[in-house]
Amino acid sequence: MAKKTGEKYQAIIDAAVRVIAKQGYYSAQVSKIAKEAKVADGTIYLYFENKDDILISLFNEKMGQFVETNRKRISEATTIEQKLYVLIHAHLSQLSKDHDLAKVTQIELRQSSPFISEGIGNVMKQYFNLIDEVIVEGMEQGVFRSDLEVRITRKMIFGTLDEVTTSWVMKECKYDLVSYVDSIHNLFLLGMKGKE
Repeated sequence: MAKKTGEKYQAIIDAAVRVIAKQGYYSAQVSKIAKEAKVADGTIYLYFENKDDILISLFNEKMGQFVETNRKRISEATTIEQKLYVLIHAHLSQLSKDHDLAKVTQIELRQSSPFISEGIGNVMKQYFNLIDEVIVEGMEQGVFRSDLEVRITRKMIFGTLDEVTTSWVMKECKYDLVSYVDSIHNLFLLGMKGKE
């Protein structure tokens, strides 16, 4: 099997996002993905074992880039309030820029098999760790309350961002998703901050 890099690999990943978003995961045929990527059907099998592997790879690729980029952005922010803002803004702006990817991550991945869930587990753990790091740093600095349960707080942050994005996708992306950033940021700051 070829390494998961290069122009053809990227073309297949991007084509898979478009085809799965348009037709749904179960109706998306490998031949349709190949046609959209402008490669022969057999070329796909040089990079991927099957359609499940394509879905796992596209999520890990896109989410991996997202986590890496945002880890850097968060590290450049000077206050914990800014770090939380970057985290929230990044999540919503990333998906608002790519409606097809949003549809794949918010709808199609939810309907996938346990095998796929397991395949994307590591990259999701990296994202959860990034959220945890912001929470813990805020607690250590005394900006956030010291009695926060890190795991529950992370679930609330991720769950809010996830639900807001899913609702936006279900409403066919008809409004500005990024316009929710300030409200969500303020909501969490109010709930998480220690006494002044």
